[in-house]
Amino acid sequence: MAASTVTPQDAHTAQQGASGADAKTPSGAAERAVTHHAVTLDVFGTRVELLPPEQLAFLAGVGVLAAFEVLEWPVALVLAVGHQLAHSHHGRVLREFGEALEEA
Repeated sequence: MAASTVTPQDAHTAQQGASGADAKTPSGAAERAVTHHAVTLDVFGTRVELLPPEQLAFLAGVGVLAAFEVLEWPVALVLAVGHQLAHSHHGRVLREFGEALEEA
């Protein structure tokens, strides 16, 4: 099992090959901002993409607080779900903003 961090340039290159997004287009810039520092793992020949390190650290911290019973587990669950929803909404908004800029 090997871990690697995808730099914005690597994410752009992979994304450009997959969708044809150019670095100079607004949607390409939005996509780079969303995929900034994604962590990928190669597990038995399959590529698994994890959350960015700062999000993993937050979720791990909430998990540790719940494990030591500083936080009740329902509160930790609500914090983790809310955090993920906020970040997924942020990514969707960035993508839509980039698409709207291209149309204008």
